[in-house]
Amino acid sequence: MRSVRRCSRTGCTNPAVATLTYAYADSTAVVGPLATYSEPHSYDLCEQHAMRLTAPRGWEVVRHEGEFAVPQPTVDDLTALAEAVREAGRADRPIEASEPVFGAGRRGHLRVLPDPHED
Repeated sequence: MRSVRRCSRTGCTNPAVATLTYAYADSTAVVGPLATYSEPHSYDLCEQHAMRLTAPRGWEVVRHEGEFAVPQPTVDDLTALAEAVREAGRADRPIEASEPVFGAGRRGHLRVLPDPHED
């Protein structure tokens, strides 16, 4: 299941429902439905920020007409999560050099613990 994407505005913790992109050549800001994937040159916005967005003088704002809605998880999301967990748990998975050696520290909020039944 995909995690809820949050609004890109500083200090806002509301769920994102729209994506803001800029067409610099046309001096246009486009606010549309939430993109399937977060892109590096776009911004996720909550409904409040999507509706209140203004652009600099000389720019135009093109805004999606209608309501914005938080996307619901799909079966594809659940399948992707299950496959990622299965892949991470494979015993034959090679350990990358960038991963810390057990006992050398933590990686994020998860730790790898040795199997007490393995010799």
